[in-house]
Amino acid sequence: MNCIRLVIADDHPVVRDGLRGMLESQPDFQVIGEASDGAAALQLAIELEPDLILIDLRMPVMDGVTAIREIKRHRPGVQVLVLTTYDSDADILPAIEAGATGYLLKDTSREELYRAIRAAARGETVLAPAVARRLIGRMRLPVEEKLSSRELEVLGLVAGGLSNSDIGGRLHISQATVKSHLIHIFGKLGVSDRTAAVTVALQRGLIRLEP
Repeated sequence: MNCIRLVIADDHPVVRDGLRGMLESQPDFQVIGEASDGAAALQLAIELEPDLILIDLRMPVMDGVTAIREIKRHRPGVQVLVLTTYDSDADILPAIEAGATGYLLKDTSREELYRAIRAAARGETVLAPAVARRLIGRMRLPVEEKLSSRELEVLGLVAGGLSNSDIGGRLHISQATVKSHLIHIFGKLGVSDRTAAVTVALQRGLIRLEP
């Protein structure tokens, strides 16, 4: 039996301990490392080259999406399976686009998690039912309502109260480019100003307000 070599990346020690105990109960799973932040997950991916990294999205030092992108850049053969509590478009789409093989929620049962890990380790896409429903629902939206990942990023920063100048600095783009993104966002959402765009996006679950 081929053993699946795993790394667990989550900033909560209790969660990591619980996952390790669960996963090591399976004869074909071997937990070879743990990380408490995204930067540590990236380092373990480079050093250990596990078959799969089970990763949360909200972590210190380096967030999960950035970690996924960097892991796939440095070690494209390492599969990354998201395990998180967040199921908004603002979380799901960037993670998938960054290269995650699958996306599960933390209310997933043990058996579902085991099956998902085995499938993801083979390179198969696995999605929690709630996540699949969100993605399918998004695909059924009229084309004009779909926002790109960059547009979602800009809108999220608008929701955070940043000015066009601040957004440009944060994303390393010009103010003119920020304005262009906002015009496209307004058109797609059918609104005429920043406040309305944020309100509609929050109602649809496209973005979230950071605490």
